[in-house]
Amino acid sequence: MRINHFASDAPSAADFPVDESLLTQDFYEAVNGKWAAQATIPGDHASTGGFMDLADNIEHTLMHDFSDLLAGKLTPANPEMAEFKKLYGMTSDFAQREQAGTAPLKPWLAKIEALKDLDDLSDHLADWHRLGLPVPVGVGVEPDMKDTSRYALYVDAPDLFLPDKTYYSKDNPAAKQLMPIFTQTATKLLEMLGYDSDKAATIVEQAKAFDAQIAPHVKSSEEAADYVKIYNPRKLADVDAKVSALDLTGAITDLLHDTPETVILPQPKFFDAVDEIITPANFEAIKSWMLVNTAFDATGLLTEEYRQVGGTYSRALSGKKEARSQEKAAYYLAMGTFSQVVGDYYGHKYFGETAKKDVHDMVVKMANVYQNRLKTNDWLSQSTREKAVVKLQKLTIKVGYPDKIDPIYSKFHVDPNQSLFDNLQGFSEIVLADHFGHWGKPVDRDKWEMSANTVNAYYSPTNNEIVFPAAILQKPFYSLEQSSSANYGGIGAVIAHEISHAFDNNGAQFDEFGNLNNWWTDADLAHFQDLAKAMVNEFDGIPFAGQKVNGKLTVSENIADAGGLSCALEAAKSEDDVDLRAFFINWGNVWRMKATKEYMQLLLSIDVHAPAKLRANVQLKNLADFYSTFNVQPEDAMYLAPADRVKIW
Repeated sequence: MRINHFASDAPSAADFPVDESLLTQDFYEAVNGKWAAQATIPGDHASTGGFMDLADNIEHTLMHDFSDLLAGKLTPANPEMAEFKKLYGMTSDFAQREQAGTAPLKPWLAKIEALKDLDDLSDHLADWHRLGLPVPVGVGVEPDMKDTSRYALYVDAPDLFLPDKTYYSKDNPAAKQLMPIFTQTATKLLEMLGYDSDKAATIVEQAKAFDAQIAPHVKSSEEAADYVKIYNPRKLADVDAKVSALDLTGAITDLLHDTPETVILPQPKFFDAVDEIITPANFEAIKSWMLVNTAFDATGLLTEEYRQVGGTYSRALSGKKEARSQEKAAYYLAMGTFSQVVGDYYGHKYFGETAKKDVHDMVVKMANVYQNRLKTNDWLSQSTREKAVVKLQKLTIKVGYPDKIDPIYSKFHVDPNQSLFDNLQGFSEIVLADHFGHWGKPVDRDKWEMSANTVNAYYSPTNNEIVFPAAILQKPFYSLEQSSSANYGGIGAVIAHEISHAFDNNGAQFDEFGNLNNWWTDADLAHFQDLAKAMVNEFDGIPFAGQKVNGKLTVSENIADAGGLSCALEAAKSEDDVDLRAFFINWGNVWRMKATKEYMQLLLSIDVHAPAKLRANVQLKNLADFYSTFNVQPEDAMYLAPADRVKIW
C-alpha cells in the first residue's frame, strides 16, 4: 500500500512524548503540547499540523512529479493529463503572464462598464450566468432535496464581502479591522486595472454600499447550517414578481431551454427585500459591485503583482504572513482546474486498487458496528430503529478515487495562442454549460465532490453516501505501522464520523434515498432534538481564541464526532490487540493544530466544526472508557459528571 509520500521535514506529534501529568487535566495539551511548542506556522499558511501536514506532503509529492512531467521525464497517462501538462506549463510561464499584464481582464470590465441600466442588465442576464460573471441574483441546478433523482433550480442571494452577516453588526470588532483592508485592496486592484484613484475609490465605496444593503437580508453561517431551511419551494412567477427590476423568467428560460414552474429559494428573506435592493437608484452601485467582484475573481490569473495585491484581504482574514510562492500558486491554479485528473493520477500511483479494497472493507466493518449499535439503541422505537438500519444498509461507500475521470475534462483543450486568463475563462464556460445542461436529466450519483488528493472526507445527505479520498488514508489517520487501536482512533473515528452524519440533526431528516423525508416517530424525533440540544449546550459558550464557541453552528459536526468516536471505540474493543490508551492518544494526535489567532477567530464565526482542541477534549469527557483508561477523577479538569455526559449514537 503506497500511502507514505515524501516525508515532511517537521516532526509529527507522535515523535514527541506525551505529558503524563496533563492527561487528566487537558488531554489535547498532554498529547500535542510538546509538538505545538516547537511547531511553526509557515508564512503562507494559516495553520499547521494534522490535516495540513498531510496536504503539505501531498503538495510536495505532486509538485515534484509534475516538475518531471513538464521536463518530459514523466509521460501523461491519458489525454486529460496531457492537457493538464499544457495548462501547468502556461500557469508556470511567469514571463508570458507578465507580458500579458492585466489586459486579458479589461474586455470583461468593459462589458460591465457598458451596461446602461437595469433593463440592459436584465436583457443579458442569461449571458452573464453562462460566462460566470458576478450578478446580484444567482441561479444553480442541483438535486431537488425532496426528490433527489431529479434536478431543481435554486435561486439564491449573492455572497457578502465580509465572511459572515454577523460581521456587519456595529459591535463586531473584526469588521472594523477588515473593511479598511478590503477597501485598500479593492482600490489598489482597480488602479492596477487602469482606473484613476478617485474613480477607483468611488467604485469601491459604491460597491460597499450595495454589499451593506444585502447583508441584513441573508443568512448567517449559523442559519445556513440548518439544511432543511434551505428548501423553500416557490412558484417562479411569484419570485419573478418580487424581482421586478429583472426578467428572471426570461433569463432562466434562456439558460435551461425550459421554464420550471417551481424554484427553490435558500434565502427567502433576501427575495422579500430584493425590490428594495435591486433598484434603478442602485444601478451604479450594482455596476460597481460587479466591477469589484470581477477584479477580485481575477486575483491569481494575471501578473505576480496583481496576485500579491489581490490576496491582501484574504491573508488578513486568515492571518497569513505572506502569499504562496509563484511556483506553488502556479501548481494550485493548474491542479484546481484539473482537480479530478490530478486526483486520478494521485489515487492510482499512491493508493491503488489493493488499498482501495482494504479500506472499503474497513468502512463496511465500521458500518456493521454502527448497525449493531442502532439495533441495540435504547431510546429509539422499533419503527424508527428499523428505518435507521435500512438507511445505513442503503449507504453508498466511495473510497480512494472514482472509477473513471469525469467526462467534462475531455472538453478542456488548452489553446497556446490564447492567454492563461482566456483559457481559464473558456474552461469556466464549459463547466457552466455542463452545469445548466443537467436540467431535465437524471441526477448523476457517480460524481465526486472532492478529488482523491484532498485531505478530507464527507457525507452527502442527498446521495446518502460517504466518500473517503485517498489522501486522508495516511498516518496518523491510518498506517500499517500503527496498532489496530491507533488506527481506529484515527481513520476509524473519521469513517464512523461520516456515517454519523447520516443521523445528525441535518442528515437525520433525509431518508435512505437521500430525500428530505421524515422517517421518525414524533416521540423519537422529539427525544433526538432534546439530545441535540444537550450537544449544543455542551459546546456553546466555551471561551476560545478570545471569542466563544457557537454550539448551534457546530452541532451537526459535534454529533458526528460523538457518534464516530463511540462507534470507533466499540470497534477497537472488539479486536484481540485492543489498546485503549493508543486509541485515545491517536484521537488526540489527529486533531493537532497550531493556527493564527485571526484564522481561529474566522473559523469560530463561519465554520460548522468546533475548534480542533475542543473536538479532541470535549468528546472524550462523554465516554466512560476514557475515565477508566486514564483514571480520571472528579477533581480533574477532564472530568464531567455522568449526568452531564452527552450520548446520542
